[in-house]
Amino acid sequence: MINILQSLPKTIHLSIVISILLFLGLFFGGDLALDRIFWSWLFRYFHVLSGVMWIGLLWYLNFVQIPSMPKIPDEQKPAIGKIIAPAVLFWFRWAALATIVTGLIVATLNGYVHQAMTLGFGSGGGKNTAIGIGMWLGLIMAYNVWFIIWPNQKKALGIVEVSPEDKAKSAKTAMLTSRVNTLLSLPMLLSMVAAQNLY
Repeated sequence: MINILQSLPKTIHLSIVISILLFLGLFFGGDLALDRIFWSWLFRYFHVLSGVMWIGLLWYLNFVQIPSMPKIPDEQKPAIGKIIAPAVLFWFRWAALATIVTGLIVATLNGYVHQAMTLGFGSGGGKNTAIGIGMWLGLIMAYNVWFIIWPNQKKALGIVEVSPEDKAKSAKTAMLTSRVNTLLSLPMLLSMVAAQNLY
């Protein structure tokens, strides 16, 4: 077991195997039908997985990495900027995209995508309004990730060459936009969770 846990790929592969076995036990032990309800469940699972990755990395950046940078000696900062931050941002942006895509698939499969995107207007509000608010906040946050944070982080990290002034400006823009996403994350999650208990 220690051999498995010392390797991230082996750990992830074992987690996937356990999940598949659990899935087979839960679904094939009962009445499994590959219908809309099944696909809705499966894509909701993927939505939650990617959302946990996305928001987890957002909070890591804002609660750990950004506040810790001034405390790190200058000679150690290149390790963050050249190795850790690019890896975090890779998973961060693709998890954001996966969260949006899987969320839209779930909303489509369950027949509420239009009502949610129009915030429940004309459909009595409640669940559609709550999930719609969450969806719009998620879309805004994903837009920020791909079209503001990532382009500015490429400059701040030196992936794209710019002047020192532009590098500093880009780092500040990326940080402030990341803080906007942190600000929106709690209302977004609240809306998503509340929608499950509304009509």
